[in-house]
Amino acid sequence: MPSNLLFILLEGNDDERFFNYLLTNFFADKGYTIFCWKYSNRKREKLLNLLRSIESMNADYLFFGDIDNFPCITEKKSRIIEKFGERLDINKIYIVIKEIESWYLAGLDDAKLRKLNINETIDNTNNITKEDFERLMPNRASKIDFMQRIIELYDIDTAKTKNESFNYLSTNFN
Repeated sequence: MPSNLLFILLEGNDDERFFNYLLTNFFADKGYTIFCWKYSNRKREKLLNLLRSIESMNADYLFFGDIDNFPCITEKKSRIIEKFGERLDINKIYIVIKEIESWYLAGLDDAKLRKLNINETIDNTNNITKEDFERLMPNRASKIDFMQRIIELYDIDTAKTKNESFNYLSTNFN
């Protein structure tokens, strides 16, 4: 395996969709080929085995988790290491604030929000939860279809200005 392989360790399907469709080019521009791997509903040992494999391939990884209800990034990172093991490098853990749905909405300016029939102005998505996101969805829209429509309209530069954790990833990942 090439050393430019980057494993993206994610919680679930919505996270995987976001990375596969929106951030593949971001990482490719930095010389990486990404492979997404969902860790939710997997045993701790599977993750540890994957980390050993990544190391043996001389590849790299980033671990993503939502901040959820933790008061700060440091506490969430500590909880992740406590849960999955010290084999995880704390510097490779990125925390999404608040949840991945906040990153989806971050990439939409007012005009694009209107195209999705969202009549609210959203200047900052740091506190957007899954429930807030679902409340903004048009009636009878499936979440997957709605996310796909967002992906089609998405602008990474807009996202950098609307979500601090997205901006942190985009400016601090080499």
